[in-house]
Amino acid sequence: MMKEPTITVIGSINMDLVTSSNRIPDKGETIMGESFFYNPGGKGANQAVACARLGAEVNMLGCVGEDPFGQVLIDNLNKEKVNIENVEPVTDEYTGVATILIKDNDNRIIVTPGANYSVNLTFIQQYLDVIDQSDVVLLQLEIPLKTIEYVIGYCSEKGIPVILNPAPAQRLSASILERCTYLTPNETEKLEITNDVDTYKEKMIVTLGEKGIEYWSDGNVETVTGYIVGAVDTTGAGDTFNGALAVQLAKGINLKEAITFANAAAALSIQKNGAQQGMPTMREVIDFIEGATAS
Repeated sequence: MMKEPTITVIGSINMDLVTSSNRIPDKGETIMGESFFYNPGGKGANQAVACARLGAEVNMLGCVGEDPFGQVLIDNLNKEKVNIENVEPVTDEYTGVATILIKDNDNRIIVTPGANYSVNLTFIQQYLDVIDQSDVVLLQLEIPLKTIEYVIGYCSEKGIPVILNPAPAQRLSASILERCTYLTPNETEKLEITNDVDTYKEKMIVTLGEKGIEYWSDGNVETVTGYIVGAVDTTGAGDTFNGALAVQLAKGINLKEAITFANAAAALSIQKNGAQQGMPTMREVIDFIEGATAS
C-alpha cells in the first residue's frame, strides 16, 4: 500500500469565538446577537485538520498559551489525528483567538495572535528535521513574517514545495514571492500582497468564492468553475481548499486536478457551521465530485 503524503503545517492555533446576528452594529452601538458558540480554529490548525481528514500524515508546528483554550486546542488536534509533538504551550502568553461575526451566512473576522507570535525563528530551528521529512509545507500569515520568510528560504534550498496562503493579507517581500512554490490568495489578497501581480501570476491560485478558482498555466489563464451549494458558514472554505490542495499536490497529482479536487472540498465545507466541523473526508469529496458530474 502506498504511504500517505506527509504534510507539515506551520501556523496559527486559535479558538474561534463566533457570534451570529441579523445585522452588523454601527459605531458605538450594542445589538443583540442570535447565537454564540466557540470552535477550535486558527488558519494553521484548520488547514492541518483539513489535510488529516483527507488521509495525510500531518505534522503541526505551532504554539498555544498555558490556559484552558490551549489544552482544548491541543486535544482537538490530537483527536483529528494531527501530530501534536511539535505544538508548544507558551508560559505567560494567551492562546490566540479569532472573533467571528456571522451575518447572512458570511463572516467578518478579527484575529488576536497571542501565543502564535511565539512561532519565531528560535522555535522553528528546533524542528528543521520535521520540515525535512515533508512532501509539502503549508504556511499562512498569522505567525511572524520573519518566520515565513525563513521557512520558505529553507524549503527552497531543500527542494521542498511550499504553499503559502497569504491571509490575513500583507505586503510580501520579493524573496517570499520568488521562493514559494504556490500562493493561494483570494481576489482582494492578490492585490494586497504585491504591486507586481503579473510577475508572480504563474505561482498564484486565486480563490473566487462561488465563482471558483483562477490560475495560470503556460502563460494562459485557466478557471475551475465553482459549485452552487447551500452555504451555511463560509468560515473554513479557504482553509479546506488549501489543505486539500496540499494533499493532492503531495501525492503528485497534476495542478489542474488538484485544484479541481480542492474546489470541491471547499464547496462541501461551507454546508456546515464552524471552520473544522464541515471539513470533508476523501470519500466524501470523491462522492461529491462524482455526484456533481453525474447530474
